[in-house]
Amino acid sequence: MTHSLNPRADFRVYAGSTLFFICLFTSGLIVGPLVLLCAVFPFSVRYKLAGLWVQFILWSVKTCCGLSYEVEGLENIKNIKAAVVLSKHQSAWETIAFRHILPRQTALLKRSLLWLPVWGWALAVMKPIAIDRNHPREALKTLTVKGKAYLKQGFWVIIFPEGTRVAPGKKISFNGGGALLARQSGFPVIPIAHNAGEFWPRYSFLKYPGIIKVRIGPPIESKNRKTADINAEAQAWVTQTMKAISPLEARLQS
Repeated sequence: MTHSLNPRADFRVYAGSTLFFICLFTSGLIVGPLVLLCAVFPFSVRYKLAGLWVQFILWSVKTCCGLSYEVEGLENIKNIKAAVVLSKHQSAWETIAFRHILPRQTALLKRSLLWLPVWGWALAVMKPIAIDRNHPREALKTLTVKGKAYLKQGFWVIIFPEGTRVAPGKKISFNGGGALLARQSGFPVIPIAHNAGEFWPRYSFLKYPGIIKVRIGPPIESKNRKTADINAEAQAWVTQTMKAISPLEARLQS
């Protein structure tokens, strides 16, 4: 489906988005406390419960809004036990969908998110890497220490190196924290590109019908390499791939 900078919002878009919001909000009120209650059980129990919620959300947005997705490049991660993911960040969609698309994982996120009533508290028991962006040195230390520990336990570490959701067509340089974690740990980097922001825009209530394209890149070796080189290779791959999967992205960046 072709999108412009200002996609048209008709009755179906408004109605579908409203129904989806009801599903998202209601299910969150139910699943959040359940995840908290499961904190006394092994981590695998609450992780599976959260995974079921993610599947429900992906089904809900497809049913209510006509928004689905397709993934290319799964063969690139078939035999990888753990990795540092450096992904494009356009939307809230990927923060949810990656839980279903990728293996068992943790994610780098703002510590303030954990203060949100119920759902933030539930997020806190999902082994996140929570940082305070107002203290960069402490944040980087937390990322590397916790990140290496989780990688050794077999977790994938999801990082959005742009640091914030970036509108389609806009470009922000990758922060080097994820590449540093990869270099120090020796685990590979997996770059990911997607165009979720064209259908699930940042800061928008409306969700538009279409197919989100997700492309998983080949592993980027991190051993015996400079952090800057790892970071530059990941960003170059994501930038070029965005142009390939999104005509809108290619047009806006030309």
